[in-house]
Amino acid sequence: MSGKRQYSDEFKKEAIHLLESSGKKVSEIERDSGLPHGLVRKWQQRFQVNPVSEALELSAVEQLKAQLPEVKRELEITRMERDILKKTVGIFSQDARA
Repeated sequence: MSGKRQYSDEFKKEAIHLLESSGKKVSEIERDSGLPHGLVRKWQQRFQVNPVSEALELSAVEQLKAQLPEVKRELEITRMERDILKKTVGIFSQDARA
């Protein structure tokens, strides 16, 4: 057995969030959590978010959110057109039999 303990990504991100939001030093977080020295810093570097790419991601999400009402409206129109066509085909099918 290796003596290394494995932590989930969720646990690592929570430790980083605690570091950023609590105002505590890295050593305090590590001591309070029972983590080896330097581990939180490694996690922080691994999960570091690039602010520019995060802003681009958010703007893409915002664009999609803005398009959603229009797409929903187009879907509703398409469904109405489909229903009208179904009724029309039904009407013409009845006339052909008669």
